[in-house]
Amino acid sequence: MPLDSKPTFDKSKLPSRYVSVGPESAPHRSYYYAMGMTEEEIAQPFVGVATCWNEAAPCNISLSRQAQSVKRGVKAAAGTPREFCTITVTDGIAMGHQGMKSSLVSRDLIADSVELTMRGHCYDALVGLAGCDKSLPGMMMAMVRLNVPSVFMYGGSILPGRYKGKDITVQDVFEAVGAHSAGNMSDEELHAVECAACPSAGSCGGQFTANTMACVSEAIGLALPGSAGAPAPYESRDAYAEASGHAVMQALAQGIRPRDIVTRKALENAARVVACSGGSTNAGLHLPAIAHEAGIDFDLQAVADIFRSTPYIADLKPGGRYVAKDLFEVGGVQVIMRALLDGGYLHGDCVTVTGKTIEQQLEGVTLPSDQDVVRPCSDPITPTGGVVGLCGNLAPEGAIVKVAGMKNQKFRGTARVFDCEEDAFHAVEARDYKEGEVLVIRYEGPKGGPGMREMLSTTSAIYGQGMGDKVALITDGRFSGATRGFCIGHVGPEAAVGGPIGLLENGDIIVIDAEAGTIEVELSDEELAKRREKWQPREHDYQSGAIWRYAATVGPAYKGAVTHPGGKAETHVYADI
Repeated sequence: MPLDSKPTFDKSKLPSRYVSVGPESAPHRSYYYAMGMTEEEIAQPFVGVATCWNEAAPCNISLSRQAQSVKRGVKAAAGTPREFCTITVTDGIAMGHQGMKSSLVSRDLIADSVELTMRGHCYDALVGLAGCDKSLPGMMMAMVRLNVPSVFMYGGSILPGRYKGKDITVQDVFEAVGAHSAGNMSDEELHAVECAACPSAGSCGGQFTANTMACVSEAIGLALPGSAGAPAPYESRDAYAEASGHAVMQALAQGIRPRDIVTRKALENAARVVACSGGSTNAGLHLPAIAHEAGIDFDLQAVADIFRSTPYIADLKPGGRYVAKDLFEVGGVQVIMRALLDGGYLHGDCVTVTGKTIEQQLEGVTLPSDQDVVRPCSDPITPTGGVVGLCGNLAPEGAIVKVAGMKNQKFRGTARVFDCEEDAFHAVEARDYKEGEVLVIRYEGPKGGPGMREMLSTTSAIYGQGMGDKVALITDGRFSGATRGFCIGHVGPEAAVGGPIGLLENGDIIVIDAEAGTIEVELSDEELAKRREKWQPREHDYQSGAIWRYAATVGPAYKGAVTHPGGKAETHVYADI
């Protein structure tokens, strides 16, 4: 459909008929007149334009500007945009303290709040803009849950900082804290690094969680091709935003809905892109959650199977050398997808929000030969993915580790057990740990935390002290997409429900083999059973409020840490009201 065309719509078949059509809608229309809307605008489809704009962090600060461009695109294609905001908890600010317990909770609250706004006002379609880690999957979860025609758009990555002739990101600042605590960095140099690392609006610049899930949005087919790439400050983002507004009207006219797009094969495509780019381990949490909204079984083990059979081809931070801006300059996510398709790793017949298939969208896209950001599958960095799943007697429900950039993928050491992140961080900060230890941080899972905190402050401090390859760390919590080193997250069942990680004692021998995909504690079944008999559940500190409610409803990490029964339990879909 050309950008200047205006389709016609039968509003009697759209949700907004309940608030805009017929004599019974006169009170509703009076509200629209109060906001300056014309009869023509009221007669058009209503399109929710949802953003996570706020002043919490650079990830979100440019979203309001981009939303105005989306609205122009909707209006140009005979739609009536209705802008609204939802929350974001920004991990870079929340990291390293109790605020991080709010982060994963926010993903589901974002999905819920978008759902309720759309339901309450009977909007017919949705364009969702998001910047920070949990807001991307939260927005996509809402789209699949509602199943109205939807287009996702990423707010864009931050530009890299420059320090001493090198590109740096916020990851370098977190690691600088560790170097400073080890006496290897002065106060003045730490200050210089923190002032240089984040020079613009946009989300963290490496292949951390935000950029990982932005890649997912294109790979899964909910975003326009190329829209994930340009950094946030670039004005080209406004053109993509306007095109996204037009595209949602095209999807509405053609009847293309998110569940037509988010299929099992599309989820496998998304997992391939995560694996081949050394993406965030958080994708092992968010892909199952998105699948859950559609009633598709796609748990951590299914994700890990895809990870294991995918070559690692995109040399991106934190495990590699390049940042999101570098990937954009060689062609963006489409170049990664082209390499995977040429290697036989993508389902090219998956439909996208444009109505075209993945293969059709990649026509004319080539893998440039004069760059080394993305390699062909025939010449990978490593033959298996940058993220792998683990399973064993310490994690019967599985666990996940990012191996991108790691030389040694095996570790055997003695357990050093901590019952919260703060205790572990203080020990690391004081250098009160030894080479060869496996630091265990437990009671940080979805229920036990509650909220499944990320551990970037602790892992970065270890790396900053030069101990990143000398110790391992395991947790029933999560790791930031910026984490590197031998760090295993999502260990399940979590300690709070009596999982084996809750039975560990100081000195137990833990064996991790990322090549074989195993994580074991050298204890007999009988010894584990004896310890389980003695184990007592413990109460967390959140006995009221949103985090209490989350702990009461959240499921296990390997199923996505979801908080409701999902698509399989539905008796109706909002789009069909």
